[in-house]
Amino acid sequence: RLRAGVVMLIDLLSSVPSVVFGLWGILVVAPAITGVYTNISSALSGVPVLRTVFSGAPISGRSFFTAGLILAIMITPIITSITRETFATVPRAQKDAAYALGATNWEMIRGSVLPFSRSGIVAGVLLGFGRAIGETIAVALVIGSSPQITQRLFSSGDALSAVIANQFGESTGTYQAALIGMGVLLFVITLVISAFARAMIARAERRIGAESV
Repeated sequence: RLRAGVVMLIDLLSSVPSVVFGLWGILVVAPAITGVYTNISSALSGVPVLRTVFSGAPISGRSFFTAGLILAIMITPIITSITRETFATVPRAQKDAAYALGATNWEMIRGSVLPFSRSGIVAGVLLGFGRAIGETIAVALVIGSSPQITQRLFSSGDALSAVIANQFGESTGTYQAALIGMGVLLFVITLVISAFARAMIARAERRIGAESV
């Protein structure tokens, strides 16, 4: 019963529009997490490298870290659905063989399920990563739209897709050409990642077909 409820919740998340995630992030998550940013910055203020990465918490909560958190929630349904389908393709005989050798549930998962499903899991992660790279609205709402290059995760910034969405309408000449070039670069990166993920899924399907014969 718990499994069915979790699966249904994850499937529902996959149908939520990205603008809803963005509004939720800017209205709920960003204000609520500002205090957490401040506490983390204070706790790591004495660590040489981490004090730079985790400093500069914005008052509004809109930052690279907030955008990453929202994107992580958005791509979770993709990764979990592909992983779940991959786990379902593990031959029953392989699981039974592990149990017959005296393996516990965790040992069976670690020794039989995970090695068999590795390609599918990696493919799911790559597909989710591809969606995260191309995401626009949610990122534009929560990242802060600050034109700066910084090492600080808690600082406001910008992303390729957000820059294109926010500035293309008012751009002209060379700047418009630069935005188009950014769009082409984003398209190529997403295409390469998606193609690689699809190739891994096809490889996993061929292996499953060969082992089921």
